[in-house]
Amino acid sequence: MTLLQTSAPAGAAGREDRGTPAFARLRRWREGDLLHAFLCSRTAPPAAIFLVIVVLAVVGAPWIAPHAPYDLATLDLLDAQLPPAWLTGGKATYLLGTDEQGRDVLSAIIYGARTSLMVACLSVLMAAAFGTIFGLLSGFLGGLLDGITMRIADIQMTIPDIMLALLATGILHASLPRNLQSHAALLILVLAIGFSSWPQYARVIRASTLAERHKDYVAAARVTGVHPVRIVFGHILPNITGPICILATQGFASAILAESALSFIGVGMPVTEPSLGTLIRVGNSYLFAGEWWTCIFPSVALCAIVLSSNLLGDWLKDLLNPKLG
Repeated sequence: MTLLQTSAPAGAAGREDRGTPAFARLRRWREGDLLHAFLCSRTAPPAAIFLVIVVLAVVGAPWIAPHAPYDLATLDLLDAQLPPAWLTGGKATYLLGTDEQGRDVLSAIIYGARTSLMVACLSVLMAAAFGTIFGLLSGFLGGLLDGITMRIADIQMTIPDIMLALLATGILHASLPRNLQSHAALLILVLAIGFSSWPQYARVIRASTLAERHKDYVAAARVTGVHPVRIVFGHILPNITGPICILATQGFASAILAESALSFIGVGMPVTEPSLGTLIRVGNSYLFAGEWWTCIFPSVALCAIVLSSNLLGDWLKDLLNPKLG
């Protein structure tokens, strides 16, 4: 009887010990500085919640959107140019009204935001990847590679990003047959915006790499015979992820604005697969005809997404910058 009484607590203790590491990591995360700083911020939680809602909405657009705005079989021209539901003449089924073709504005914004976010995410990934690789190699190796890479970055940074993206978009459009240009519009935008943004990443990552390569852990890795490629990507890169995250968060908002600007002037996404910029361009044609909702509501959605991204990026910059602590 004594043996049974003593063995049961031991088994329970063993089960508790096996579960302790996971609960300890969760407890450390809940009590850590990152979560505390996030919850104490006045701007970061609302911005993050809004962006999460936007991401969930655009991912689930086929199920969340009230209508299928680009399914011609569901459109009715009799419902064209309806005002928002709370105005005289509006319908409850079209909360933000309809455009000149009878498409629901709210559903068009959800689908347009999905295109804009996709272009922004892919272009930021492209710019961050190329900028990080060139910045790491330039800062670690130095010499001729560093000189050539930084001079190219300096020259490119003297040209406004939107002008460079416009030039790259024109070159890519001209190099494709006319029947393929609309199908490759998203890829063209990603390449143009990503190409115009990589120098910012390269310069910041190069500066961080120059500061890290003279530290003791890099010297120890060299002494023990670690391959330079492993030192760069296995030792230095994990220690400079902070600047990369800050640049990516702030670059996300810039990429959305660049995509919207290119689509607004007619060299971005086509009308058949619109983004927020395309919706604003089309709605702007009817703005002074009284159909203000086709332009104002997409503009408000664009401003809200960009503002939330900038607020989250500013919070992350303040958190990861030790000089502001």
